[in-house]
Amino acid sequence: MRIAELRQRLRGAGAGPTHEQRVLRLWSQALPQQSGRRDIHDFLPAALLAALPGVEADLAALARLQSAHPGADGSERLLVELADGQTVESVLLPRDGLCISSQVGCAVGCVFCMTGRDGLVRQLGSAEMVAQVALARGRRLVKKVVFMGMGEPAHNLDNVVEAIELLGTAGNIGHKNLVFSTVGDPRVFERLPQGRVKPALALSLHTTRADLRARLLPRAPRLSPDELVDLGETYARQTGYPVQYQWTLLEGINDTEEELDGIVRLLAGKYGVLNMIPFNAVEGLDFRRPSWERAAAIARSLHRRGVLTKLRQSAGQDVDGGCGQLRARAVQATRGTPVQLHRMASN
Repeated sequence: MRIAELRQRLRGAGAGPTHEQRVLRLWSQALPQQSGRRDIHDFLPAALLAALPGVEADLAALARLQSAHPGADGSERLLVELADGQTVESVLLPRDGLCISSQVGCAVGCVFCMTGRDGLVRQLGSAEMVAQVALARGRRLVKKVVFMGMGEPAHNLDNVVEAIELLGTAGNIGHKNLVFSTVGDPRVFERLPQGRVKPALALSLHTTRADLRARLLPRAPRLSPDELVDLGETYARQTGYPVQYQWTLLEGINDTEEELDGIVRLLAGKYGVLNMIPFNAVEGLDFRRPSWERAAAIARSLHRRGVLTKLRQSAGQDVDGGCGQLRARAVQATRGTPVQLHRMASN
């Protein structure tokens, strides 16, 4: 379901603009429809009141909790069942953050990611994305939403932008606390600056080498790392939000001195921050994460050389923290088949 369809349904039931906004506001903030400042029976038209229980039931069915997996770090990974029985993952993060999915599966096929191993199954509607937020808000406070879960948001751009616009208005999420994560697609840099709500941007960089990037992200648009950073810098200056450059640290692959020199060349002096995240172990993948000491030394070195670098521990390491793992386990349980994935050579 798209939010536009939900709006049409509410209008068809007699909702005016203020009635529609009230229903969307309370739903997206996980508040009961009876909890507005004005009594619901005095405020909503009779036809909308009669239709509301059915609307609420359908909204609740968009995202149901199948299982929850709390982590020792304060995160909680949620396996979420959609109305058609497909599943996606959301992650409640420490410090009031939430990571949500925009697709079932993913077409990019990053070789170190579990989500893309079966390709794209289907797109999520914008209402299904907001429903993940509502579900999470029923469990704890959410002040930040990042589109970094299953899927490539650029491949579902209309729905993601629609969800962002609702979350940044009725959903009461600060615009800089809405984060659009992408491997890089020219359409993103054309579309996002035009939106009513302009989210912060996270760009999956992972390497400064075009040849290695093509192997790590085999179906990403063929933007070179230099081109990607140039586009990110332009967007950052337009919005006033620094770009978050994402770097999954893979031992022996993108933690070399050559790569560190490349990072300094690309990012020193740029309006952005490098989020360096050691690889989150995935069953069936033979990639390795460097030791925490090695990762910390890399971050310190880059910081000294003029690149603002944050070393981040992957959330939920002890509860299948790598995105796609919970869904993969559920799918494997029904199929009865193991995952067969292999490590890419680093040379």
